[in-house]
Amino acid sequence: MGGCMATDKITVDGLKVIYMYREESGFDKDSGWRFFSGTEDQNYVDDPNNSMIYDVNTIANYDKSIIPYLNLPTGVELERIDGTDEFQIIPG
Repeated sequence: MGGCMATDKITVDGLKVIYMYREESGFDKDSGWRFFSGTEDQNYVDDPNNSMIYDVNTIANYDKSIIPYLNLPTGVELERIDGTDEFQIIPG
């Protein structure tokens, strides 16, 4: 699938993915996926030490609930439905 960006809140702190979106590829072999726990504030996100590039498969191993959505197109934004392993598309 390629690379993605995920924050340490997911990969280090073990929080689930709450918000994810897919943008145009930013580098070679980039899937465009970006994964967040939903607890990150802007200062956290702006600090490059708090996120890293991973293979999408690695993030899927942290949170398998993202798998059904990984083939959605560029431009999609999703958020987890509270208390479930399902995501809903955020309109517009």
